[in-house]
Amino acid sequence: MALSKTLLLAIVLAPLFGAVVAGLFRNQVGRVGAAGVTIAGVALSCVLSFYVLYQLAWGGAATFNENLYTWFQVGHYSAHVGFMVDRLTAMMMVVVTFVSLMVHIYTIGYMAEDDGFQRFFSYIALFTFSMLMLVMSNNFLQLFFGWEAVGLVSYLLIGFWFKRPSAIFANLKAFLVNRVGDFGFILGIAGVLLWFGSLDYAQVFAATTDPAAATRTVEIFAGHPWSVATIVCICLFIGAMGKSAQVPLHVWLPDSMEGPTPISALIHAATMVTAGIFMVARMSPLFELSETALTFVLVIGATTALFTGLIGVVQNDIKRVVAYSTLSQLGYMTVALGVSAYAGGVYHLMTHAFFKALLFLGAGSVIVAMHHEQDMRYMGGLRKYMPITWITMWLGSLALAGTPGFAGFYSKDAIIEAVGESHRAGASYAYFCVMAGVFVTALYSFRLLYMTFHGKERFVVGHGKHAAHQGNDDEHAPQEEVGHEPGHLDHPPHESPWVITLPLVLLAIPSVLVGWTTIGPMLFGDWFGAAIRVSEHNDVLRELGHEFHGPLAMLLHGFTQAPFWLAFAGFAVATWIWLFNPGIADKAKQALRPLYNVLANKYWVDELYQAVFARGGVALGRGLWKGGDVGVIDGALVNGSTAAVARFAQVVRWLQSGYLYHYAFAMILGLIALLGGVWWVTHATL
Repeated sequence: MALSKTLLLAIVLAPLFGAVVAGLFRNQVGRVGAAGVTIAGVALSCVLSFYVLYQLAWGGAATFNENLYTWFQVGHYSAHVGFMVDRLTAMMMVVVTFVSLMVHIYTIGYMAEDDGFQRFFSYIALFTFSMLMLVMSNNFLQLFFGWEAVGLVSYLLIGFWFKRPSAIFANLKAFLVNRVGDFGFILGIAGVLLWFGSLDYAQVFAATTDPAAATRTVEIFAGHPWSVATIVCICLFIGAMGKSAQVPLHVWLPDSMEGPTPISALIHAATMVTAGIFMVARMSPLFELSETALTFVLVIGATTALFTGLIGVVQNDIKRVVAYSTLSQLGYMTVALGVSAYAGGVYHLMTHAFFKALLFLGAGSVIVAMHHEQDMRYMGGLRKYMPITWITMWLGSLALAGTPGFAGFYSKDAIIEAVGESHRAGASYAYFCVMAGVFVTALYSFRLLYMTFHGKERFVVGHGKHAAHQGNDDEHAPQEEVGHEPGHLDHPPHESPWVITLPLVLLAIPSVLVGWTTIGPMLFGDWFGAAIRVSEHNDVLRELGHEFHGPLAMLLHGFTQAPFWLAFAGFAVATWIWLFNPGIADKAKQALRPLYNVLANKYWVDELYQAVFARGGVALGRGLWKGGDVGVIDGALVNGSTAAVARFAQVVRWLQSGYLYHYAFAMILGLIALLGGVWWVTHATL
């Protein structure tokens, strides 16, 4: 049975149609029309994506790989728009469209009072279209189109509130950092074209089976051969480092919180940041040719998993805590890719998409209730006001912390076990990072819950800047650097409307159950088939599969393993400090001031980039302007040439005396010089 070309086109074009109508005809369709047409388009795409997944997994449908349109042809090379839809693609389509649909519904409530209501719906529908084009592509050129399209739309969405200087700074930061990654990515694509003579996935992947593909070298410097596979794969992964925010190209992702909360959920859960993880998994036949490239991937992912998670422990902005959680979890996915557990990486991508979207949307629900206050030090005690948000965020946090039975447990523990099974260079370092990251994840997750929903109420209801805060004798208390008077609400906080709470409930369900139902076939079976290719000596998941006896056995076994006890330790520490003894947090902050400063300043990476690249770029530009433009071009060439003409004219003007005997004398001297020259040449020749 073959998948329908019309069906696949409908999946891609339905969100695009909604984006066009909501964006270009927003005045004609109004708010209701813009929301209706985009939600209908994404809902149709979601339903059809589930149908495609069903057909591929249980309906006997074969992988679809077909070109639909010839874009251009140059010589023997032709560029096409086409789709490759296998089980890996279908899983991504379901994740993207389902999370996007939840975000669309949620946006009705969250953006209800925003003047850019229709524009926002247009952007998020366009975001969905761009991501679908990326994951469904069957060639590198279309992949690059989707890659750049998600980057463009994320730029528009991060800077959606374009009257805020902080939003403009954040979207420019995201745009510029991703240009660095995309430069490496396009070099990798060019290397693929040079290496294989094609950008079509099927042809490239087929060519990697040739034993000579792994041994081909190129001399970038004379006498120093480099593996072509290593160069190409590292360049491709640099692109993934930008999109999926891996160290050191991670700095844009926390600042993306300047956009509205719904887009934070969409970027962090299902679209932009997952593109890099998906790309590396899709390129598994290429990456399996280079142990060096995989080691590079492994070390970068491990560093990101631990060190960005540590920053989340000291954040007070509720959205930024979740943002640094995303960075850390992306590191876990990258670690899985680095040990050739590609299925584990995309499996964690899937489970993470549900509970991370839940956490972001839950944070947005809290922000709405708190009149757009985001500082957790001004919250507390919200569970009695927002029971649905409280329960769903607990479920999402339990999944994030890897609590046995929840979705995050199955995917995260599988990654940790895969790293422990691997013998690749850097695996020991990665194992330490992912194990330590378990404690850190639980610590910041439960800290967020306690500071937001439990303990004293650190806000007041009423007007007036002299109203007092409660509980300001501990670390939760407002600090002077906040610079404003938050915590004053016109009325008590209350549960969000159903358009906000319904997506929370629907996302909480897979956050709890999806791991239980899918881990067997997706990780330890042959569910992905030929979509993911792993060399026999690298197949750590196959080795783990020998010890897998079902989700229940894994759940029970999980209670005896180190990751559970590390997570429990993080939970215990967070409970002891932020629930029962909040004053300890402030004392620990003072005692560990040097460490706190390192984490609060995010290792000073932003300052380094500002000093070296931003100011360095400005200094270089100013030097080229003053030295090159003003000094050489304007000074020496333009103004210098005119000055030389003026000086020469001044000399010539002195010779023009107006006396006849001066001119006659000059003519005689010239004649003598001419005759002397002729005589010298004649005699010198003889």
